[in-house]
Amino acid sequence: MAQNRAFVMGHPIAHSRSPMLHGYWLKRCGIEGSYERLDIPPQDIDSFFSSFREAGWIGGNITVPHKTAVIPHLDHIDDAARKMGAVNTIWWEDGVLVGGNTDAIGFLGNIDELAPGWDTGTKRAVILGAGGATRAATYGLLSRGLTVALCNRTVSKAESLASHFGAGVSAHGMNALPELIAECDLLVNTTSLGMIGQPPLDFDLSPLKKDAIVYDVIYVPLETELIKGAKARGHRSVDGLGMLLHQGVVGFNRWFRIKPEVTGELRQILIDDIRAKTPGA
Repeated sequence: MAQNRAFVMGHPIAHSRSPMLHGYWLKRCGIEGSYERLDIPPQDIDSFFSSFREAGWIGGNITVPHKTAVIPHLDHIDDAARKMGAVNTIWWEDGVLVGGNTDAIGFLGNIDELAPGWDTGTKRAVILGAGGATRAATYGLLSRGLTVALCNRTVSKAESLASHFGAGVSAHGMNALPELIAECDLLVNTTSLGMIGQPPLDFDLSPLKKDAIVYDVIYVPLETELIKGAKARGHRSVDGLGMLLHQGVVGFNRWFRIKPEVTGELRQILIDDIRAKTPGA
């Protein structure tokens, strides 16, 4: 049996680019190991974890639809996973199986790289959405001292999320968007709108302050209509690819005890793959 076996599990999972990412780092760091793609239907989670230790897994990434379903199978979850209500990375720590969430680290690492100094004087953020990526973005932005206004078509979902996080987070319907973005320093899309195969994210950017930054967590296509519109208006913008890259650093370091680098070469490998496999990306 191969040593140093890690994985990404989800259902479906064929679209995941995590094996490409971690495979690059394994080769670059000269590590004998593997990072495998596992399609685990929800009904098979119990049996997967019942033989987890015997299978020799050193850890892995968890994606849709398992980010909450795995929690009962773990010995401990860290504060980030608890606050976000979801696990995306698991690893062994002194014989204990631990779950964490690196999505907020990925979210912040990406904007730190692509818009350096962004949080100097940045006080107000508006986030579109109320799903898992919204939780990660909210958690990360609160840690940097921003206030967050959540905008969602279903206001009750935004209200539930705002209640979960407490102070510094407010909930609104989409009708409040023009007024909110007129005052914000950072606009973030965490919805699937604008992704390949999804309806467009269609709203007027004109109220947005000239120095506001626009961040779209989508990376297929690499440049969404939101990002195109922001660039056309002269805003600094951040795409979602780096969020995938930066969130992966922490897991790799947990499993293989080496902190990998997010390089331009790695980014280009993923960009080329996205363009090759996704017409219009």
